[in-house]
Amino acid sequence: MIRDDTLLGAGFADPVFQSQGAFRAVLAALAEPGLARDIGVGGVEAPAGLEPATAVALLTLADYETPIWLPAGLRDGPAGAWLRFHCGAAIVAEPGRAAFAVLDGTAAAPKLSAFNAGDDAFPDRSTTVFVQCAALDGGQAVTLAGPGIKGRRGIAPAGLRAGFWEEVAGNAALYPLGVDLVLIHGARLLGLPRSTQVEETR
Repeated sequence: MIRDDTLLGAGFADPVFQSQGAFRAVLAALAEPGLARDIGVGGVEAPAGLEPATAVALLTLADYETPIWLPAGLRDGPAGAWLRFHCGAAIVAEPGRAAFAVLDGTAAAPKLSAFNAGDDAFPDRSTTVFVQCAALDGGQAVTLAGPGIKGRRGIAPAGLRAGFWEEVAGNAALYPLGVDLVLIHGARLLGLPRSTQVEETR
């Protein structure tokens, strides 16, 4: 495990201003599913294994009360150390315990169903899953519908495992329960809240 703080990359230089801007970008992405947003990386130095937008989003949203799930390869490396230092967040090994999670889009596991979908009393306490993709276009085309979308909207993120869109459809069927998804590449993110219906384009 990385323990030398001098090896950790920089976080926010202006925490109030930068976190407010990043928070608005995440909210806008979830309010208008399928429209990519630039989160504004600034001088944040994302650790190995985290896309810049993932690092900024977690720096904005996570704290000591919001456990984060990371893949085993990131948990005990620079990414885990960076998040512990800058966010004060606990890094958990069980997906179901996480408030936030970082998922490699090509990894076979865990499935979306392994994360906390909330419960009838507190559906808002579900996991928000950041899915790191190869690109936000150029992949399998799907069509979105639901709140925040006028009519229908097409997207085609690249670098997602086989069966991913079936999992997303199953997650939407749980609404008002289910996880919220944020697809990420580089400094850009694209929201897929649990209320969004998805259909693969044939």
